[in-house]
Amino acid sequence: MIPIVVVGSLNVDLTFSVNSIPSRGETVSAKDFHVSPGGKGANQAIAAARLGADVSMVGRVGADPYGDMMLSNMHGNKVDTSHIFTDTMLKTGTAMITVEKGGTNTIAVYQGANGACLPSDVDAADDIISKASALIVQLEIPIESVERAVHLAKKHSVFTILNPAPVCELTPELLSNVDLLVPNETEAEYLAKMRIESSRDAVEAARKLRSMGPERVVVTLGAKGAVFAGPEGEIYTPSYLIDAVDSTGAGDTFLAALTVALMDQMEMSSALSYACAAGGIATSRMGAQSAFPTREDVEGFLYTNTPGRISGTVVSNRTADGSF
Repeated sequence: MIPIVVVGSLNVDLTFSVNSIPSRGETVSAKDFHVSPGGKGANQAIAAARLGADVSMVGRVGADPYGDMMLSNMHGNKVDTSHIFTDTMLKTGTAMITVEKGGTNTIAVYQGANGACLPSDVDAADDIISKASALIVQLEIPIESVERAVHLAKKHSVFTILNPAPVCELTPELLSNVDLLVPNETEAEYLAKMRIESSRDAVEAARKLRSMGPERVVVTLGAKGAVFAGPEGEIYTPSYLIDAVDSTGAGDTFLAALTVALMDQMEMSSALSYACAAGGIATSRMGAQSAFPTREDVEGFLYTNTPGRISGTVVSNRTADGSF
């Protein structure tokens, strides 16, 4: 089993299913409502565990029923919780999600105990980080803790993956310690300071982001697939044609699957296809963690499906047609 450490957020998701996402000042009726475990860190940890990795989570929850629910869910998914601390001063992080037909969503997040995940919490996990194959971090905890986690991982020659969400300005020191940066289209636009309107634009953004420090960059494009730039070349991988019902957590599933595939020594083009398949399966089901596929799910899906276009198309200024 591949040892992976995730340092990040744990939230409870309050999800409302609506016909259309409300505009400013508008009230709409929800067709359904459910409470479920979430948070980008917890999502990525559980998605990786479902895909067969040996996962440990570092983070914080509140001393409340939501915190108990998060820990119980982690145990149920075989994620090590020995470095998830219970905060007696702050409540468990919470996200309010509205999902409309077709899977488009909006999310508002209360940081709660995630905001108290300190560099000292990361230092306490140095032993498990040193033994990991990969470290995954996001930006739903204090940036100082993210920087500390990446620094420790690099000290131990552990492969580092940063999902820059929610996006903010990142220091050159942090980016130089990142082996794989995985922003979505919006995050890549913010960090690269450019618009992305085509596959060529996405590759150009990935190139710009590589010049800032990360050795490899994957820009996810939702239903359009993903692009990669790194030492292995430049690749555009299309998504799979799937009837999406809920995109919540699909990006987290993609990142977890990509990490597992790469740590399992897959070539980058195959790892991207694997990640697109996992993310696609997640969008075909309601909910976040409840929708995450197992390794068997993904392998079965890959056996019977092909991407919307030729997988692993190499793109460059000469060969990219400029369209998705």
